[in-house]
Amino acid sequence: MSAGGQTVLLAYTEIKAISFVRDFALGVDNERRTFFTRPKMAGLWVSFLLRDGERMEGILPNNLLNLEPYGYTVTPPDPYANTQKIWIPRAALQSVEILGVVGSAVKTRKPKPAAKEQIGLFDEERG
Repeated sequence: MSAGGQTVLLAYTEIKAISFVRDFALGVDNERRTFFTRPKMAGLWVSFLLRDGERMEGILPNNLLNLEPYGYTVTPPDPYANTQKIWIPRAALQSVEILGVVGSAVKTRKPKPAAKEQIGLFDEERG
């Protein structure tokens, strides 16, 4: 859909990315495409190399059941910018690289100490 409200048909192979924005008037031109430092959001930190040579980073959910057959829905680097999510079709990509796994690490619990059945009043021998 265009900014004027008109429906526009595009071929799947012509789509570079679809941005889901908060406000159409603010646009998406000046937004960051890469993280400055390691992201804080939990998920897979990925780097996309698009066919036109542009590099874009984002966070994918750390659940492989959420992967779509036709593209990737990612959270962009700046959570406070106008763009909330970006969908990148597989046809627009040259490569996808996982840069890191962020958050929700496997945690091992310490075993609980064995519970005493009875207090130790009569355990000592008298001499």
